[in-house]
Amino acid sequence: MTALLVGDIGGTNARFALWHDNQLQAVQVLATADYTSPEQAIEAYLAGQGIARGGLAAVCLAVAGPVSGDAFRFTNNHWRLSRRAFCQALQVEHLLLINDFSAMALGMTRLQPDEYRQVCPGAADPARPALVIGPGTGLGVGSLLRLDNQHWLALPGEGGHVDLPVGNEREAAIHQQIHRQIGHVSAETVLSGGGLVRLYQAMCALDGDIPRHKTPAHITDAALGGEPRALAVIEQFCRFLGRVAGNNVLTLGARGGVYIVGGVIPRFAELFLHSGFAASFADKGCMSGYFEGVPVWLVTAEFSGLLGAGVALQQALGH
Repeated sequence: MTALLVGDIGGTNARFALWHDNQLQAVQVLATADYTSPEQAIEAYLAGQGIARGGLAAVCLAVAGPVSGDAFRFTNNHWRLSRRAFCQALQVEHLLLINDFSAMALGMTRLQPDEYRQVCPGAADPARPALVIGPGTGLGVGSLLRLDNQHWLALPGEGGHVDLPVGNEREAAIHQQIHRQIGHVSAETVLSGGGLVRLYQAMCALDGDIPRHKTPAHITDAALGGEPRALAVIEQFCRFLGRVAGNNVLTLGARGGVYIVGGVIPRFAELFLHSGFAASFADKGCMSGYFEGVPVWLVTAEFSGLLGAGVALQQALGH
């Protein structure tokens, strides 16, 4: 019997699983740095599952970056992929490549009640798009449309690379400080793991402080320990995320709700839930009232991208 494989490949980790009876099985997380290509990583995974080359009927990979044509270049890691070469190497007939945040969006259709927390109250309008946004290695942004009770459409995009919005003089000074260093300041420049460090350094420079922390984990740990500087950085991070999410809601008309995902925010979930995110989210001048009743949730599910890849494969195969 041939198997169905799903993968969720980000900048740091590649997650693989078998898709059987509309569920994930044998989930494994591999570091992208440990392998030269996705084919090599998948062969290692399949070997661990006792599946020989040619034993896959179809593969769906959720990949970080825009998907088109035969060749794909991963945005935040060193891997490259040719659809034709991939299928030949692994003897696979069907390969479905989808944007990682399209997969993440589809994964929201499989959330369990204990896998998300309310950030802003409201009632989702099922006829309108939902927004899925999350800082991780980069900043992913996707949207989700319900087609009927069983089918969904995820719209891919590169919303993490829009300009970072500025809402007050302090944020303008932060933007200017970062711009002097790197030029164009995208949302992802700040709203990512590496962006948290960049934000910390910029705020230290503005206030004449010497930076003490060098990694996102150090900054997060310091904030959780009550350090004022680190707490201020986390607060500003949450406010910037609110502004970016709010901009996307207005652009999409996303009254279907907002899902906050990714690996960064859950590390300081309580700080996020009590931050100025909600205030910045709805800080849109004459359109601030538009956000009344738009629900926002913080997603804590571990493998939403993999689940979404499974949903995409299931829909593509007509199951």
